[in-house]
Amino acid sequence: MISIDFYSAVSLYLVFILITVLAIWLFKRQEKDKDLSLDPRFIWFCAICAYTYINTKEEIMSVCPRCGSYNKKIAYQKKSS
Repeated sequence: MISIDFYSAVSLYLVFILITVLAIWLFKRQEKDKDLSLDPRFIWFCAICAYTYINTKEEIMSVCPRCGSYNKKIAYQKKSS
């Protein structure tokens, strides 16, 4: 049988719990970082107050959250080489 004193057992238990919590936290953080990609089609620019904002609901027209004006999405075309 393995002999271990009480304080060593408690410290090993605490180290195991801390490593488990740290691993779970790092795993959740990596999942969260994957969802933070910013798609250019969701970025809107207000022509009235020059406010840049994110709106994922609208596709063609959007209302500026700062001044309330309507903004139309500008379609950028790629230049061919």
